Amino acid sequence: MAHRQKRAEKIKQKALELGFNAIGIAKARRLEEQREGLKSFLEKNYQGRMGYLANHFEKRLDPRLMVDGAKSIIVVLLNYFPHHLQAGIKLPVISKYAYGKDYHLVIKDKLKALYAFINDEIAPVSGRFFTDSAPVLERYWAVEAGLGWIGKNGLLLNKELGSYFFIGELILDLELEYDQPYEKEYCGSCNQCLSACPTQAFEKPYILNASKCISYLTIELKDTIPEQFHSKLMRRVYGCDICQDVCPWNQQPQKHQIAVFDPQADLLAFNSDRWQNLTKEEFNRIFKDSAVHRAGYKKLKENIRIALDANKQ
Repeated sequence: MAHRQKRAEKIKQKALELGFNAIGIAKARRLEEQREGLKSFLEKNYQGRMGYLANHFEKRLDPRLMVDGAKSIIVVLLNYFPHHLQAGIKLPVISKYAYGKDYHLVIKDKLKALYAFINDEIAPVSGRFFTDSAPVLERYWAVEAGLGWIGKNGLLLNKELGSYFFIGELILDLELEYDQPYEKEYCGSCNQCLSACPTQAFEKPYILNASKCISYLTIELKDTIPEQFHSKLMRRVYGCDICQDVCPWNQQPQKHQIAVFDPQADLLAFNSDRWQNLTKEEFNRIFKDSAVHRAGYKKLKENIRIALDANKQ
């Protein structure tokens, strides 16, 4: 027991040195209690056109199917709340997480370094690391690892960090000391996230109909956004932070300490004309390493047109 505890402590210390803001460790197991919720989500087609969410159903419930002999799931949080926000009350808005370098690249580099440290300094291991890139129910594993609770908007909430953070996982065949699952929740009677959603994407607390979510409409949906949602986008052209912005746990957010998460300087200075006349060359220059690039130039331009037209009305 002491041996596993010492190993866990060394791993946690290294994770913090690498710049992660929080870390917890959960015992790998099947999340049987999430089965019915996941099944219902898919049967009601709340995933919209995100067909990949229906794939690998069993793997989503049991990470041991992705790593032979998996015993531990190390979960890390990385804050992304920016130091400066987009200005202008009539301008297109992109989600805060997409201001700077694509988080997939940043977190995977850090997890790769953590994995190498474990192999070199702790014990030879086999494993895989992910961040929003595999069939892993990462928010639920974060709860299992003691890092917070699931809020009514379906996002993980942490008392110190709020919800403006990325989640990463390292699944290992190494036995470690495990943290106690987070058993409390601190949303209480607050429903601000639910009532603030312009498209009413929440069917009820904790249940998101992703097909109505602004993030889905502006990123995942490859077709033109249905007209019924145009006036409800609130100028969002890539992603949405509304349910996070109104959350009481996000009213005094910590600023990130990751330089590559800062946007290119001229992005925050964009005016309406600059957005409206965005060229493909400028798109590639400004967003080449950003998550925004995932949506593609054509999709972003269409979103910008819709947002600006709706704002004129």
